[in-house]
Amino acid sequence: MVSKQSLPLLAQRQDELSKCAFCPKLCRASCVVSEAEPREALTPWGKMTNAFDAARGGPEALDADRAELAWGCSGCFRCREACDHKNPVAQTLDDARADYVERGLAPTRVQALLERLPRIEAEHEAAARALSSAAGASDDSTYGLLLGCRYAKVFPSEAKAALRLASKLVGPVRLLRGCCGAWQRAAGAPAAAEAAQQRLLSELGGRRLLVLDPRCALELSAASPTTLVELAARHSTRFSAAATARPVRYHDSCALGRGLGLYDEPRRLLSRVTGAAPRELETERELSRCSGGGGILPVSMPQIAEAAGQRLAKQHVGLGGGTLVTSCASSLSQLRRSGVDAIDLISLLETSLSARHPADD
Repeated sequence: MVSKQSLPLLAQRQDELSKCAFCPKLCRASCVVSEAEPREALTPWGKMTNAFDAARGGPEALDADRAELAWGCSGCFRCREACDHKNPVAQTLDDARADYVERGLAPTRVQALLERLPRIEAEHEAAARALSSAAGASDDSTYGLLLGCRYAKVFPSEAKAALRLASKLVGPVRLLRGCCGAWQRAAGAPAAAEAAQQRLLSELGGRRLLVLDPRCALELSAASPTTLVELAARHSTRFSAAATARPVRYHDSCALGRGLGLYDEPRRLLSRVTGAAPRELETERELSRCSGGGGILPVSMPQIAEAAGQRLAKQHVGLGGGTLVTSCASSLSQLRRSGVDAIDLISLLETSLSARHPADD
């Protein structure tokens, strides 16, 4: 018999787990994972019930196949909005993954990712270092700017636009090379996440923290970060519509919207830089669809992540298509991979600011 104390992190989540285990499954339709693969076990109820059984010491729940279910989550928080109790499913599954990793039950893809952890962190640092000479970056600043891993490595043009925007609004910023730890936590390695955060905060050195990727801002909430969306909203009068402005549709990214509660700010900014309120998707704000790129879902369940991105793209096309604006590197990647004309909100704002203030260049 497996001891009830064998999963120490989940042992602290009994209230959250029991609420899901004895629930009538109102969240079923909210999950992009179970929508892409309609298995009862992949609904939020199924994943939490499985973790509930494991936390109670059920030996049948402690095998690799059932443990894998915990990685079927993008951390989008959409199921929380469908829950009468606002149950923190994403955070509870973070703890489940950590317990499973500790017991050697991580899926093969995830284990391979964790084994590459030092190399991935080094690659991110190198990508950030390569941007440190870009316009707007300066070590001598009272502000530190964290881009986020995917922006630094995959979207250098968007990263440079973020640097220029930040420097035009507050002056040159120190570009931080560390990692927020979000993906390590999502993979099931909280110790690695905490270590990465400590290195980052040491690098920050007491400076005021600005963040491009909202997932990083959410992960670093204890450090009181300011997202670039919030910063831009504070200087909204400096933005105006360009002569070539065109209508756009807005996608609420999970971390910026449901995570940080920023819904009105990006819409007001888009109204200023395009001259009209942005068009909307079928579901918006608290019920906005996840692109499937969150957490490490593209690694743990790549086909499901791809299906989620394609479903969001299909919804956009069905509404008339055009340009879709998002504020998340993971969503930007998923949408472009699905053939959508997707652009980053900060990049669009930086272009508008440049047009109005050429002397700042």
